[in-house]
Amino acid sequence: QFPGSDIEPYREMVRGMVMDIDQDVYQTWDDLYLYCYRVASTVGLMTLPVMGTAPGVTMEQAKDPAVALGIGLQITNILRDVGEDARDRGRIYLPQEDLQKFGVTPESILERAKNGGVPDENYKALMKFQIARARDYYRQAEAGIALLSPGAQLPVAVAAELYKKILDKIESNGYDNFNTRAYLSREQKMMAVPPLWFKTVTGGWDKVRRDS
Repeated sequence: QFPGSDIEPYREMVRGMVMDIDQDVYQTWDDLYLYCYRVASTVGLMTLPVMGTAPGVTMEQAKDPAVALGIGLQITNILRDVGEDARDRGRIYLPQEDLQKFGVTPESILERAKNGGVPDENYKALMKFQIARARDYYRQAEAGIALLSPGAQLPVAVAAELYKKILDKIESNGYDNFNTRAYLSREQKMMAVPPLWFKTVTGGWDKVRRDS
């Protein structure tokens, strides 16, 4: 056991894996949040004791941003893979209450994923809502980067930035995540690193935290 680590996130991750086997539908955002927490936020909680925190910062203070980053990353995974999940697994992770709110049926997602088709205005509105939700969690996560040990700040910042750019790609693809996969080229990934490195070495994450 690594000093400062907790067994519960490991147990929660196993529970998340079981959800992937036993649960095909998520009725509410609270239902999906629990899934995202279990399969993604737990990773942040597992690695937090390894990464360490900045001087004077406790593990407890750094936990909420770690959880937020996991939620943002998993929402992004879900949005990127809507077509693949529907086509290959018959699975729709998007909360049913959100589908109903925006007038999108599960059948329409399955149909477009399997047979082709472009997003209609209702679906685009649904995607805009989900992307805004993900970005809100990234904002919460980035406000906590300054809480991490100096050596951990850049890799966490890069992970958040690259996944945020996947959301940008979904937008530039016209919200068509049925048949067009949103991804970054190797060059795009590499170009994202230098400004984040500069922000990290100049203490820019402290300003982000103060402004949040």
